[in-house]
Amino acid sequence: MAAALRAVRRWGLVAAAPPGLAFTRSAFVVKKANNAQPNWLGVGLAFSTSAALWAFLIKEYNEDVMEYERRKQERRHKCTGCS
Repeated sequence: MAAALRAVRRWGLVAAAPPGLAFTRSAFVVKKANNAQPNWLGVGLAFSTSAALWAFLIKEYNEDVMEYERRKQERRHKCTGCS
């Protein structure tokens, strides 16, 4: 791969960049990350979303277990006079 890139450069097959665009920054790099001041709003949103999803998951699990137990009790009940 590296040999192919060297050959392309040597034979001049790479288009030269216009002079004004030689030192432009990427559109995705807005600013350097400042690790001294974290984005507390983003951190809070991430943790609160995670906690809310876990709470929902645990609630759904408990409801499913209760439904399972209820249906298991119904299967055991074989009284013909109730129906």
